[in-house]
Amino acid sequence: MDVHNVTAGADTFTCNAYLVTGGVTTLVDAGAVPGVVGAIRERTETIDRVVLTHQHGDHVAVLDAVMDAFQPDCYAYADHPQRTHAIEDGDTIEIGAEAFEVVYTPGHADDHVSLVSDTTVFTGDVVVHDDGAFEGGSFGRTDMPGQSRERLIESIETLLDRLPEGIEGMYSGHGGPFHGDVRAIVETALERAQRKEPKYPES
Repeated sequence: MDVHNVTAGADTFTCNAYLVTGGVTTLVDAGAVPGVVGAIRERTETIDRVVLTHQHGDHVAVLDAVMDAFQPDCYAYADHPQRTHAIEDGDTIEIGAEAFEVVYTPGHADDHVSLVSDTTVFTGDVVVHDDGAFEGGSFGRTDMPGQSRERLIESIETLLDRLPEGIEGMYSGHGGPFHGDVRAIVETALERAQRKEPKYPES
């Protein structure tokens, strides 16, 4: 499975949008970069499906453009005009050449899901490796209306319970990818979230 961040280096605030090739060509999140369609076309002429981790603007701003350009199926937990398939906790989705389990992980967003295979996890914004607040394991912000640190902590615990032993690849909505002991990164993120301290202390 080959994973390419098609929003890398963008000047616009955006999530990481991951194009997964080999098998079922999939875009995990669409991002907010106007040129994302061109970036995708540098690697493939077709996309089979888009899977959304959640529907914050930095993850879906250019979804309409992607759907118009490639006419893929669209999988999402919450309703969206472009959604063709509803997903729920415990569902299985083929991404690339692997089967991923849908894990419902709200807290940062009510509709947030993570995607877990035997080797890889797409964590969206629930857990990231590095994000400017922490290195080596951080968590999604919960200081905006409708967000909940307590619910996020429960979601990280759920994600940790459902990560297989030996999982080595983590692709998150922000920051860089991580390859290595993913469970250790998620455990560190959980410990930091449990402290209940502000993620971004006032300067």
